[in-house]
Amino acid sequence: MALKVLIVEDDGPTLELMDEVLTSLKAEVRALSDSKQASALVNQERFDGIFVDLQMPGVDGFELARQVRKSSWNKSAPIVVVTGHDNAKIMQEAFAAGATFFLQKPVDRQRLTKLFKATRGRMLENRRQYVRVPLQTEVICQVEHQTFRGTSSNISQGGILFEVGRSLSPGASARLSFRLPGRELRIEVTGVVVRVDDKQRAGVRFTHVGSRELQLIRDLIGSDESESTQAQNRST
Repeated sequence: MALKVLIVEDDGPTLELMDEVLTSLKAEVRALSDSKQASALVNQERFDGIFVDLQMPGVDGFELARQVRKSSWNKSAPIVVVTGHDNAKIMQEAFAAGATFFLQKPVDRQRLTKLFKATRGRMLENRRQYVRVPLQTEVICQVEHQTFRGTSSNISQGGILFEVGRSLSPGASARLSFRLPGRELRIEVTGVVVRVDDKQRAGVRFTHVGSRELQLIRDLIGSDESESTQAQNRST
């Protein structure tokens, strides 16, 4: 699956070049010249990576990067700052705003291609946080002094969705315990309730997962992705 990338650049020729180059590298590109539009979009749609020009009218690159870091959709997405500045103060301000990488202007094909290939791994890792795979297992949930049991629907590196049979308040802290298929080790995590749907399924975002437990979740997601890819290849 192609990486989904947002480019925000008010200079038309630069935006067109970046769109062309990244599309040729098999990325799914959303190219915008309006930073205000981009400001709204980052709170509505998830991207694997975001390219942001620093100097733009309306919402500049510093402010847009800060908004990305505050958004629930893209707060962990790598941000590539595109700028003609190379002084240390500007770079420090950009990093403080949330920048991950820098692309120096004027942008050319070779430099952009090299940077994109270097950042692919980081973008893929960001995507894997949100890849959900089906999982039906018993979940023991503790909220304050109450403990109850439910059944999960799916899981990602960043959270789990499970049916609790009761209403939970978004923002509530929770301790969860569950097992993965074929594993004896119980996964113990802490998290926060981010949503509860009309079926009384709670979405919990993990706030702390041990390194061993996180690797087991990654292994589960990776094996499911591999099986899905093989099935798609057999059907084509």
